[in-house]
Amino acid sequence: MGLEVNEGRGFVLWLTGLSGAGKTTLAGRLVPELRARGLRVEVLDGDEVRTNLSKGLGFSKEDRDTNIRRIGYVARLLARNGVAAVTAAISPYREVRAEVRRAVEGDGAEFVEVYVECPLEVLAERDVKGLYRKALAGELKGFTGVSDPYEEPSAPDVVVRTDEEAIETSAERIILELERRGLLPTRFDVEELVLQGGADGHEHRTDV
Repeated sequence: MGLEVNEGRGFVLWLTGLSGAGKTTLAGRLVPELRARGLRVEVLDGDEVRTNLSKGLGFSKEDRDTNIRRIGYVARLLARNGVAAVTAAISPYREVRAEVRRAVEGDGAEFVEVYVECPLEVLAERDVKGLYRKALAGELKGFTGVSDPYEEPSAPDVVVRTDEEAIETSAERIILELERRGLLPTRFDVEELVLQGGADGHEHRTDV
């Protein structure tokens, strides 16, 4: 059962980090918790966007920037209509991330940048698709973090280190920041609403 308790305040939760760092896994862990607290939530996953919204784009800097601008545009539309937009994309360049932040904040919504940090050597060990192995061997060109740059956030709102902490710990760190900003009601607030009969009896879903 969802509770509409955030007064329709949309925001963008922007997960950035290298391939395999855990962005999609983290988004999947966060979404049920956000919905349980009454938020309408949409996830914009980098791989899915590439397949549907950015089909035909390559991996040049220009194409990467275009892809991130498209994700940012959709996230901004969602946020200004009261939806919590969770993005999970590498988004390697600082300036384009900053451009998206300015656009979101210009609409009066909040932009929360989360750096999903994980050392390259750990990512290479996790490498289920063998992409890091190929990139490190020089067989795969233009791979972010190896042969193509990844510009770490200079001042992220939240940093999670997926090589050192469980996914639940990383998710809780983000949830606490959203609570601190007043974007997410605390568990206590939600329980109080239920006790006071604040639930409307309907489940609100946007995962279409």
